[in-house]
Amino acid sequence: MAPITLPGYGDIEPLSPAAEALVKSEDPEHPANLIPELCREFYKLGWVTGTGGGISMRQGPLVYLAPSGVQKERILPEHMFVLPFAQSSVPKPGSKRDFVRVPSKKGLSESQCTPLFWNAFTQRDAQSCIHTHSQHAVMLTLLLGKGAKSFRISHQEMIKGVRLGGVGKTLAYFNTLEVPIIENTAREEDLTESMAEAMTTYPDAAAILVRRHGVYVWGPTWESAKTQAECLDYLFEIAVKMLLAGMPLEGDN
Repeated sequence: MAPITLPGYGDIEPLSPAAEALVKSEDPEHPANLIPELCREFYKLGWVTGTGGGISMRQGPLVYLAPSGVQKERILPEHMFVLPFAQSSVPKPGSKRDFVRVPSKKGLSESQCTPLFWNAFTQRDAQSCIHTHSQHAVMLTLLLGKGAKSFRISHQEMIKGVRLGGVGKTLAYFNTLEVPIIENTAREEDLTESMAEAMTTYPDAAAILVRRHGVYVWGPTWESAKTQAECLDYLFEIAVKMLLAGMPLEGDN
């Protein structure tokens, strides 16, 4: 692989000492340290079981990406893929990505979520994107039915933890939260176009639900993305319970 030129870093060759230095830091909030820690927490929540799900973070000109092919609760900093945010071509299904650093451990692969993470980075200027296989998200899309194009709920306290578009001001208790729903595909990366279209159609959406699959959530910081993922999962869970109880999701009932 050819060297990559990065502002502030110079030319970096994948698998070189300079590339390895990108995942070595004593800072607990460095992406290479944070991603494994968060994946362990998400595993405990049942969000990333069976190697599914993931998280990506931007740091300056770099994007740190949790790998596929490894148990998410066992990810280490040296398992990280590092990519330049300024790719030679916009990531899409089947496209070739530019890498600054690839892990030396055999069996690891770049996540198929990569082009979907880029949707959040480019369309919302997000700095972090989280993908979970939460059962609450999956069950909600099933209860709403195949014809449902979005999930709407109002008059719930946890709505206040969600931001307009995922990156703007926080919603209020009386606001109606709406999250679009897209149909699942056989391969994760084939969701790229429908996710991008839903983000355009619903500019205030802070997440995208994928029927029978899970959810993508993003934010202007990793803390915000995590907070919104937690608040949304709470809302998905309570919505499932309300629907099963025959209660409407909107209005002060």
